[in-house]
Parts: sequence; structure tokens; C-alpha cells
Amino acid sequence: MRQIVLIALTALPLFAGFFPSTVQTSVSSVGEKRIMLNSALPVNGMSGVIVHNYGNELEAIISYVTQTSSDGNAQLIDTDIIHHDELPTIKTAVASGDKVIGGYLYNNVLLLAPDADTYAKITASHSKTWIHPDLYALFLSEEGEATPTKENLAAFAKAYQVGLIYIVKNGSAVLLDPISGNIVGQKTMTGLPAKAQYPFYMRFDEIQTGWFSKSGKGDYYKTMEKI
Repeated sequence: MRQIVLIALTALPLFAGFFPSTVQTSVSSVGEKRIMLNSALPVNGMSGVIVHNYGNELEAIISYVTQTSSDGNAQLIDTDIIHHDELPTIKTAVASGDKVIGGYLYNNVLLLAPDADTYAKITASHSKTWIHPDLYALFLSEEGEATPTKENLAAFAKAYQVGLIYIVKNGSAVLLDPISGNIVGQKTMTGLPAKAQYPFYMRFDEIQTGWFSKSGKGDYYKTMEKI
């Protein structure tokens, strides 16, 4: 059944500066929960996917991984691979020679910004596939949550194929890898508004989480610092 394991792997774009590069390498050796990469990823904490080749031009993602040291040492991430109710779970073990794509989906970015002007300036200055925060707000509402956390950002990223979370903080910006939970980029920022929309810029007045929702009040910058 070719369609079960067949996946489309698009060309891998390279980013410079603030955004880590999406790169390709392979597995050198395999331990119980750790692997060694043939070449290190650009940043420690980056996640990636391991792709196994089944022959006959059939490939599938079999595991997630995150780099833990600059020599290419990496740890397998214990999380479900892309899930589909109509397809069986892939249980192929990681093996030497398997392909590794570091920074998988890093071109798909969710931006959490303090206001509409900041959001517009950032999205206009980088050529990315921007996942609109309205989708994240709706996701939080459906989950019964009012504010961002690493846990719900990871769940959202998996559901919407988001590779990075761009978070504007008070005087800085960071890039969160939602799969590994690590910061993989950071820089200073100036000219940010003193008063920010809570919990982040979106085209809704607030996130409704129930009859007694109080999510419309709070401090944006303090909320971002907790992530």
C-alpha cells in the first residue's frame, strides 16, 4: 500500500541570520534513546525529523529528534508522528543511514506580537508562510484555554504544521521550536508599544473559554515571559 508510507518532501529552503537554516544530514549511529548525526545541525535545541527509505521511492517520517550538543549528539523525542485515523502507526526503528531533516517546517511560522503594527512590520520583513494568530486563538478557545503555554503551542503546531513560534517579548524576540520546546533564535527589538493587546495580537477582542471567561484582561509582556 504505497500511499501509507509515501510522503512528499519539498525542497529545503535555507534561512540566514535570526532564523536557523533548514538542513539535511543523516544518522551516523543509534543508541537506546540517542543518535549521532553525521553533521551537526546549526543550533542546539533544533528539532528535526528522521526519514526512512523503504525502497521503490517510498519514504516516511519515523521519528522526531532534537540536537543536544554541537558535535551532532541528538536525542529521540518521544511523541507521535503525523497521525491519521485511517492509516496504521509507523513503527520502523531508527537506523544508521536514515535521512535527518533539521528544522523541518521552519518556514511555517506563528507570530505572537503585541499589536497590529508590530505584526505587520515583522511579517512584511520576512518571506515566510505566516500562520495567522487568529487560528491559534480559535484553537485555544476550542481547548478551553485562554493564554499561550509551551504545551498548547506544541499541540497547535502539530495540528497546523507550524515549525517555529516567533515571540515578541519586552525588548527582544525569540524563536521557540515547539517540538523540542527550546529557544533556537533570539535578538533585541526596539520601538515596541508600551501597551499591548492581550493575550497577543489577533482579530478578536478576547479568547472565549467559557461562560466566565476573563481572558480579555492581562499583561501581554508578562504572559510572553512565562512561555
